[in-house]
Amino acid sequence: MTESNDPKTSHYLGIDFGRSKVGLAMADSETKIAFAYTTIDNDKDFLQKLVKIIQENSINKIIIGFPAYINKENVEYEGEHLGKLIKKLVDIDIEYQNEMFTTKMAQDNLIERGVKHVKNQDDQEAARIILQSWLDKS
Repeated sequence: MTESNDPKTSHYLGIDFGRSKVGLAMADSETKIAFAYTTIDNDKDFLQKLVKIIQENSINKIIIGFPAYINKENVEYEGEHLGKLIKKLVDIDIEYQNEMFTTKMAQDNLIERGVKHVKNQDDQEAARIILQSWLDKS
């Protein structure tokens, strides 16, 4: 993502959090169009890689996918835990967006576009859908 010269432009990072892979997407407040960015492994270096991406891309806000079937008041799910960890490492706004069926939608989108090896890109495409949904309602 390119740096904007306009200090009023906010940069957003969408996250589709999974136990083994984490999809990332980016957008800015000027275009309000989300783009699939990358998928990173959820390994011991995950948070370090994520913080580097946040800093290199001047991210102002993070949107983490939240499964709608979880009662947020009674259960802390892994994505919420991730949000708290990120907040400790970099002082940044965190929001949550419903992620119901985003992986299925992502796979359908990729197949429709003729992408080969859909499983290699479905996490970042799901992150793009999560982020675009948040942008559309904001």
